[in-house]
Amino acid sequence: MSVITTQRHGEVLVIISDNPPVNALGQAVRAGLAAGIAEAAGDDAIKAVVIRCEGRTFFAGADITEFGKPPVGPSLPEVVDAIEQCRKPVVAAIHGTALGGGLEVALGCHYRIAIPSAKLGLPEVKLGLLPGAGGTQRLPRVAGVADALTMIVSGNPVTAARALEIGLVDRVADAGSLADAAIAFAREVAGAAGHPVSSLRTDRIAEAANHPQVFDKFIAENSRKLHGFDAPKACIEAVRAAVELPFEQGVKLERDLFMKLVSGTQSRAMRHLFFAERQAAKIDGIPADTPVIDIARVGILGAGTMGGGIAMNFLSAGLPVTLVEREQAALDRGVATIRKNYERTAARGRMTTEQVEQAMGLLTPTLDYGDLADCDLVIEAVFELMEIKKEVFRRLDGIVKPGAILASNTSYLNIDEMAAETERPEAVVGLHFFSPANIMRLLEVVRGASTSPSVLKTVMGLAKRIGKIAVVSGVCPGFIGNRMLSPRQTEAQKLLLEGATPWEVDAALTEFGFPMGPFQMADLAGLDLGWTAEGSTSSTIREVLCERGRRGQKTSKGFYDYDENRRGSPSPETETIIADFAAKSGLPQRKFSGDEIRERLLYPMINEGAKILEEGMAQRASDIDIVWLNGYGWPAFTGGPMFWADTIGLKVVLEGLARHARALGPDFTVSSLLRSKAEAGETFN
Repeated sequence: MSVITTQRHGEVLVIISDNPPVNALGQAVRAGLAAGIAEAAGDDAIKAVVIRCEGRTFFAGADITEFGKPPVGPSLPEVVDAIEQCRKPVVAAIHGTALGGGLEVALGCHYRIAIPSAKLGLPEVKLGLLPGAGGTQRLPRVAGVADALTMIVSGNPVTAARALEIGLVDRVADAGSLADAAIAFAREVAGAAGHPVSSLRTDRIAEAANHPQVFDKFIAENSRKLHGFDAPKACIEAVRAAVELPFEQGVKLERDLFMKLVSGTQSRAMRHLFFAERQAAKIDGIPADTPVIDIARVGILGAGTMGGGIAMNFLSAGLPVTLVEREQAALDRGVATIRKNYERTAARGRMTTEQVEQAMGLLTPTLDYGDLADCDLVIEAVFELMEIKKEVFRRLDGIVKPGAILASNTSYLNIDEMAAETERPEAVVGLHFFSPANIMRLLEVVRGASTSPSVLKTVMGLAKRIGKIAVVSGVCPGFIGNRMLSPRQTEAQKLLLEGATPWEVDAALTEFGFPMGPFQMADLAGLDLGWTAEGSTSSTIREVLCERGRRGQKTSKGFYDYDENRRGSPSPETETIIADFAAKSGLPQRKFSGDEIRERLLYPMINEGAKILEEGMAQRASDIDIVWLNGYGWPAFTGGPMFWADTIGLKVVLEGLARHARALGPDFTVSSLLRSKAEAGETFN
């Protein structure tokens, strides 16, 4: 069966795509669209054309599996040009999403009609690319330069209502009558003397032509978001060309920029992450017919920062939550914080007041453990101490109904030890949410030695339901993310004793693309996490900082000094404290380049990632990349730590580790997997 068919409704030819799941614009679809337009052009009885899609969406983008393969015509730019050059009006009927090449097809049409739930966007920048079928040239001409810049550079779609406001769609139709409404629209415009041709329009770009500073202003306002990324800068250059150059020259520049990006390392890295995120959801060794457990109510033990944030994920997804605390005051604080977070979201226009009340109405706060009895999943978020965790699991095992899942939010501790305290070790799993839990997308799912396939499949599906990106980890100290963070933190502390300053170390990582360095991160989290005045021995830099009241941003001083806007600056007091420790260490002091600091911090992480793979603690190297991208701010344009290692060469990493062997110390060992792959010229991915 052809993926493109045509139907005649009197004088209107309807071109229909049926290419599940998302009507991707593969070669067969492109050829079918071109043939449909040719059919309409060659038939005098046809006065207008409608292009629509079956299934759940309009064309949702190019066929990404064709990237890197020899092109087979017709190309998408040729198809879009053919649509636009049709002398009979063409109407795009949009439902679901019109994304990437899908929106470029719609822009080639003379008119666009959409249902209220439709979304339209050009997300190519998220793959390190720009729209390559005229999107950067037509969108500014149709929707205006300001909105086109925002859409193309962010990659975020707009709603049908917003698209109507900016002129991107001409009409919004009822969801149930889109096909008929599009045909009626086509009949209405069939007799018009002329039809709007996107590439010929100049009305929406005239203001920017007279005030070109709009581009400099946009760059200045978004400089932090653009830092390090090639694609957004190319997108801005292409949109500027739409204002300053004739359409044909602008399209040529767009194509040149596209080809440069598609062959570059950044786009390869971001396409790697696109596929890696989908791969992470797949669990090795679990049959497709493995049954899942119905999760109708979730219990959370602990109403603190983590417990409250975890609860919000389920409440927002419409799942009832029982929230348990030991003391009324702590419970009240937790509930108040949840409400405050929701109300803040509503104030920003991302929720309605009714949605806030719906979410809060699903929450049952209680001091009674017994109220967890009927929950299908219970997650403990109590203090990170094994003896406390064990006691919690013993107690939960005796209360929660048989068949329910018991989970720990631990970030480091052994899940198997907790499971051993229960009569249902097969039902115990780790669910490591990242802080703030209601915002961070990453969820490390820790598979214990006894965790059943059904439990694992259930929680992976549940993660998707609550909007998380889940990655499976085995049981080891720190799992994937924190285990790899540990050697980085160790080397950062060593560097301070060898002559590097905290701001030099941080700068080396922010220059690489991280949002902050290890000492900025420590100040943000609070240096007194796990520290007490009673137990302090002045034996580490952090302890002395805490003893002097330098506990991070919350006290306006930590490694850095902070002003009233929490802007940090180098601290002379911190330098003195570090100098004292460096003198006691007896280590020679010297200056470090940014490259050397990055090698010392990042190469040991790669080595630890390789150990995680060789021990089977991660299913695949790309899973490690997903953890670090979504949980720790690793720059997306490098593809994650393991992909970045592949890019620079594993031999380079191995040689770097050898070069820094003395500084890394006698206890540091090189991963056999890293060594073997480097020597064989292989990669992790």
